[in-house]
Amino acid sequence: MSSGETIGYRGPTACAAAGITYRQLDYWARTGLVEPSVRPAYGSGTQRLYGARDIVVLKIVKRLLDTGVSLQSIRTAVRHLAESSSSDLRQMTLICDGATVYECASPDDLAELLSGGQGIFGISVGAVWRDVRDALTQLHGERVDTGETLPGDSAADELAARRRGRAG
Repeated sequence: MSSGETIGYRGPTACAAAGITYRQLDYWARTGLVEPSVRPAYGSGTQRLYGARDIVVLKIVKRLLDTGVSLQSIRTAVRHLAESSSSDLRQMTLICDGATVYECASPDDLAELLSGGQGIFGISVGAVWRDVRDALTQLHGERVDTGETLPGDSAADELAARRRGRAG
């Protein structure tokens, strides 16, 4: 998933999948913390479109903020995530000691962090990726080239249920 994605997600969908408020999403986009890679806003009345990868980053930012990580450390982590390939992200674990965010690439990295005797927490980026992917299957997307709305599975199931109810 990259800036060349053919499916984008509007703000409310990105918020639902990432577990954040629209106010957070808007603020993070305006301050450059997490900007939409599919389509930025071009002024009043245009809709930002976020890619699935953007939404993964939004969810990770939310988790880091919820645990009290500094905004400076979060910005560093976001830059690192942006520089990583999608396949690297799916294998990545982020470890935080409360002040700094580290990529944990091996058990030795984890042992080194633990040797300091301080508490740490980890975020499996691959698990976040799967959570976001599963959430997006239930939500509406938009084809970038045509603007066509793509209903999520839950929307299609609801429509099918209504049709069955009318037919029966």
